[in-house]
Amino acid sequence: MKSRKINKSRLALAITAGTLGALAQQAVAAGFIEDSKASLTLRNFYINTDNRNGTASPSKQEEWGQGFILNYQSGFTQGTVGFGVDALGLLGVRLDGGGRAGKSGLDRQPGTVFPLESNGEPVHDFASLGLTAKAKVSNTEFRYGTLQPKLPVVTYNDGRLLPVTFEGGQVTSTDLKDFTLVAGQLEHSKGRNSTDNRSLSIAGANGSSASSRDSNKFYYAGGDYKVNKDLTLQYYYGNLDDFYKQHFLGLIHNWQIGPGVLKTDLRAFDSSSDGKNGSRSGRADGYVSSGYYGSGVTKGEVDNRAFSGLFTYTVSGHSIGAGYQFLNGDSDFPFLNRGDGEGSTAYLITDVQIGKFQRAGERTWQVRYGYDFATVGVPGLTFNTIYLSGDKIKTARGDQSEWERDISLAYVIPDGTFKGLGFTWKNASFRSGLPAAGSSNNQRDQDENRLIVSYTLPLL
Repeated sequence: MKSRKINKSRLALAITAGTLGALAQQAVAAGFIEDSKASLTLRNFYINTDNRNGTASPSKQEEWGQGFILNYQSGFTQGTVGFGVDALGLLGVRLDGGGRAGKSGLDRQPGTVFPLESNGEPVHDFASLGLTAKAKVSNTEFRYGTLQPKLPVVTYNDGRLLPVTFEGGQVTSTDLKDFTLVAGQLEHSKGRNSTDNRSLSIAGANGSSASSRDSNKFYYAGGDYKVNKDLTLQYYYGNLDDFYKQHFLGLIHNWQIGPGVLKTDLRAFDSSSDGKNGSRSGRADGYVSSGYYGSGVTKGEVDNRAFSGLFTYTVSGHSIGAGYQFLNGDSDFPFLNRGDGEGSTAYLITDVQIGKFQRAGERTWQVRYGYDFATVGVPGLTFNTIYLSGDKIKTARGDQSEWERDISLAYVIPDGTFKGLGFTWKNASFRSGLPAAGSSNNQRDQDENRLIVSYTLPLL
């Protein structure tokens, strides 16, 4: 089944029109306008990825662009049921596209920031508009249309010029004291370098080829329980129809020790097959996950357990952390992933600048350090670094390993005329012994730099 491309959500537009009609009848009731908020985020984004080895050419991916993110959130009309409308406008403008994909004689090519024309050149600009109809009863809110969930079983990606968005419906309730409950269904996603809504998939079945497979039904539900001010317990469930079912348990705890605080972050996922992925005929039809199943087989049934713990001690501006994650089962860790550079995020302590360390059988340890220079009189300046090393990765060439080191230096002007103007430099080095997909060569090692200048201008 090829993924369907939809430029606008017709149902969201219909609901929005109905909502606007209701607003007119209520004479634009107080609250809808008075509680409205709007902002324009300007994001200048540059990325340079240097592929350090391998036979493929060119060896460099380089792009630069200017993003505009217009975010409007209305208030709610008065009454037992309040109605409102949100809008998210996205525009990306190419400043340097990195050449043309597939053209010989070039030392660089486009990466994943811009969509490509049919001739392999990145577009000059791309834009989209997302609308969300919403209703509220007491402390329960229903939303339908464009969504950006940030949950353990589904998290939108915002690591490039523009963010990923989803289309669907979601209910969030805080009516029960100390509980935040969420349930929803997603149908499509719009990639960070795309203007089209596409159906959902996972690694192993994703992509734009005729053999790719997808689904337009991702169900999720769960909640957070705040036991006290220092302890939060979590449970969430996610189900991508015909691909996988996933259970998540989490614990977040803060413990005052001496002059600082120790934060404990424990996570456990149990993922198994669903529908066509669970049958031999369905897998033969392409409903598969990436992983390693023995005898050279790298695609098959979803079968993964992921357990991790991250411990971070913060004191006097310093934060020192250490963590460990281990995966078992034949498949890689499953999460929503359209492929084609559209952007995806896995709720793992190992999802970092380049790698995710989510391969079948992988064991990963990490250390991290951060410093907030406000402690020494420079508010707004922060430094962070992390090192990860993963091994025991199952492959046709035996167990393999990979590592990554990231550095981030950021400064946000704390006050004055340019308050909120931010500058960020991110640097990463990634090395891997894993075989490249469809090749006898290893994955290419990478060194990457990102420069980001951002500013959010309040409009309402």
